[in-house]
Amino acid sequence: MQTRREFLLQAAGTVSALASPALTGKVSSCQAADDPDALKFLARYQDCIDRGLQWLAKAQARDGHWEANGGSYPVAMTALAGLALLCEGSTPTQGRYSKNIEDAVEWLLSRVQPNGLIANIQNQEEQQRYMYGHGFALMFLSQVFGEESDPRRREQLRRVLERAVEFTARAQTRLGGWGYVSAADCNHFDVGSVTVTQLQALRAARDAGIPVPEETIDKAKDYLRKSTKVVRDDPDPCKREAGVAFSLRLGVNEACPALTAAGIACMFSAGEYENDLAIQWLNYCMRHIPIDRTGRDSFGHWEYTHFYYAQVIYVLGEDRHAKLRPDLAEIERRDPSQRVLLKWSRYREVVFEYLKSRQSANGAWSQGWVGPVFTTSLHLIILQLDKAALPIFQR
Repeated sequence: MQTRREFLLQAAGTVSALASPALTGKVSSCQAADDPDALKFLARYQDCIDRGLQWLAKAQARDGHWEANGGSYPVAMTALAGLALLCEGSTPTQGRYSKNIEDAVEWLLSRVQPNGLIANIQNQEEQQRYMYGHGFALMFLSQVFGEESDPRRREQLRRVLERAVEFTARAQTRLGGWGYVSAADCNHFDVGSVTVTQLQALRAARDAGIPVPEETIDKAKDYLRKSTKVVRDDPDPCKREAGVAFSLRLGVNEACPALTAAGIACMFSAGEYENDLAIQWLNYCMRHIPIDRTGRDSFGHWEYTHFYYAQVIYVLGEDRHAKLRPDLAEIERRDPSQRVLLKWSRYREVVFEYLKSRQSANGAWSQGWVGPVFTTSLHLIILQLDKAALPIFQR
């Protein structure tokens, strides 16, 4: 299996060209500058992005955290808001939002429990779903770790991340997934949405140089495989459509578009760009996740779905889908008006305009029941993918 680091090095052409960014998490801003289309889009939507970032910075509490509606899910919201600010290019020590990021890091570190769990155990709602926050915090702190130059702080982060990974491994259920809380606290209940959160977080930690048990990753991938339901069969596995179901233990086997998109993002972040299962999931998403300016969302959770689906199509770029599905490439070659291939330029033309149209006057996005911090953070990450500022979201 090709790792994400190997893929990045191979794509660059030489080991020396990307050795430092891959290991430290620091990415030169010239990556976006190398793509004229990326620069054009960043310029077109920069005001939209800036207003969103400014709102997010103002929404941060004095002690460094963010929260969802009703004060809920502070760890998850702090991690996601922190990721959105990191995507801008700021770090804990440099940039317009360095103080906001550093305050978020300090707050999260103050919530680390003796067993490695990153959670605000005083928050009643978070007590019931602490694995979401733990996973997003693990991902955020893994990205910060690569930017940290102070030896003492770097060692502190390393210890926290290692213990957090150990907790995630212990929290895994017998079937290989994760539930809203640890396996011990929920009698091994599992749910797909938490599983993909943990899997992507573990990949982020491993890319940052934190040891991650291979067995934990393998069990999680097997969980997703067993959670997959074929919804449209075909003799050619590359044309088959399959989706990820809500829960393996509960036997809820109806495919879910949002979880399926998240599953592909996890596969891609693991370096598995030509995995047959990922291709079948992608086929399913093409049919069930509309890309248009109306924001059609018959399955709910638009912002969550496109948080992952945008990552997927960004990684596909302009030509990778054609390589995965030569039959679709041939259809477009014969009739360019068909536009059946998934291309990042086509996705952002539509979705970025939709996001811009939905932004409030104050810079936030208020759609979704979780709250504006959640929706604004996810939308800002989507809009800033072209900046390639974070390893976990890179091609």
